[in-house]
Amino acid sequence: MRPRYEVADVLRLGAEACQTKHRLSGRQLKIIRNIQDCRTSALGGHIDACDECGHIRISYNSCRNSYCPKCQSMAREEWVEKRRAELLPVKYFHFVFTLPSELHDIIRYNERLLYGQLFKLAWQSLAELVKDKRYLGVESGMMAVLHTWGQNLHYHPHLHCLVPAGGLAGNGKWIKSRKNYLVPVKALSTLFRAKYICYLRQAHKQGRLRLEGLCAQWNSYEGMNSLLNTLYNKNWVVYAKRAFL
Repeated sequence: MRPRYEVADVLRLGAEACQTKHRLSGRQLKIIRNIQDCRTSALGGHIDACDECGHIRISYNSCRNSYCPKCQSMAREEWVEKRRAELLPVKYFHFVFTLPSELHDIIRYNERLLYGQLFKLAWQSLAELVKDKRYLGVESGMMAVLHTWGQNLHYHPHLHCLVPAGGLAGNGKWIKSRKNYLVPVKALSTLFRAKYICYLRQAHKQGRLRLEGLCAQWNSYEGMNSLLNTLYNKNWVVYAKRAFL
């Protein structure tokens, strides 16, 4: 049975009074605003219509804030707990690999292939640098999750990765990384960019890419070469921070 009142109703009634008595951070205010606006006209929505009977249903967008009870916070916690059980008892870094917007159309036409390469090449790039003796010189691991949309609901394919803050040396000994540093992010971004562009060039040469419709302009060698040159001259977004786990 659906409750008469929801958390959003409570916040609408009491949030303003709470702010007069307590100093809330910008993040807290954002969470309150998200929960109040979740699945209301404030966030926009879309219309579902039945082709046969003509019935129309309006569905409003969710805020997708992890603290919102309507956005499956319980499911998130359950998922996190399952992932915790899979982790080693060490610290972790959180890396994010983002594919540039110039590739969005090609990725949409080749999702299985290019999402797969995002996982594969992100890991190859990380593993290569972590194994480099100039940095840590160890064998490591990675847990990764693909996100295809940003918080603004726009298409934004990127990979979230948990990477141990250390790894196994050749003698089997665990070597810790520095507290706030695993590998240089700039070098990681450059290496990942090179690997992904190299794969795109090879896949195009072998005819493995589906290039039609919005992607027809890159069917020719000249068209694809122009795109890849643009991508090569652009900084790809890769960043790292301490993980929440």
